[in-house]
Amino acid sequence: MDNFVAALHMVFVLILRTVTNYSVLHMLTDKPLMKEINNNIIMSLDYLQNSFVVIGEDLKNTQERREILIKPSRDVILLCSKSIVSIHSNKLQQAKEEIKQAKAMLDELRGCAQKDLYKYISIGEQELVEAYSLYALMQNSQLPSIEDLNVMGTSYLTGLLDCIGEIKRMIFDLLKLGNVIEATKLFNTMQEIYETIYPFAIYDNIVPGLRRKLDVAKILIEDIRSIITEESRRAVMIEAIEKLKERFQ
Repeated sequence: MDNFVAALHMVFVLILRTVTNYSVLHMLTDKPLMKEINNNIIMSLDYLQNSFVVIGEDLKNTQERREILIKPSRDVILLCSKSIVSIHSNKLQQAKEEIKQAKAMLDELRGCAQKDLYKYISIGEQELVEAYSLYALMQNSQLPSIEDLNVMGTSYLTGLLDCIGEIKRMIFDLLKLGNVIEATKLFNTMQEIYETIYPFAIYDNIVPGLRRKLDVAKILIEDIRSIITEESRRAVMIEAIEKLKERFQ
């Protein structure tokens, strides 16, 4: 009896598979039916074409804006670099014009960049902060605020940190002239910039390179600290020697 039931079950399975395969084959060979299925698919894709058109237009717009940004953003960086050279050469009027031109270009590019392409002008903003800050220090003026420069906060932080390297160069120039007092003032400014920005190190994942720039700034500050200390001691010693000379004359 069990063998009979098993055989009957096997026959039933074979019949079911045959009917199923026939139905699928019939569906595939039934041209009117396949045409109806294809039409339904095409109708669905037609509906999606509107989405694809919007995406295409958006990508095209982004690509066009990117092309507009590439060269001018490089020109901004170049102008800022030139202005820093002008500052160190004491050509302050020329530096002022170069910085002014760079800022004007950035103001125009900002509208084109918007949020999605802001990375293309972020380096330019960073260079502007560095150049403008160095110019202010050379003029014995206050450092510019973020509102003065109209830049992103990330660009402002990294730009100020980059300025520390240029301040070091100014300090060396002053020490060559024997102006330890002004060199010390710049060193204090340099140190204050570092100490003010250091708490932002926790945002290193949001501000790329911030931690690295802080580490570099710390090394520069320690180098200058030892040099300033040595020069200060030397200045005191020279002053003492001069007083002794005056006493014995």
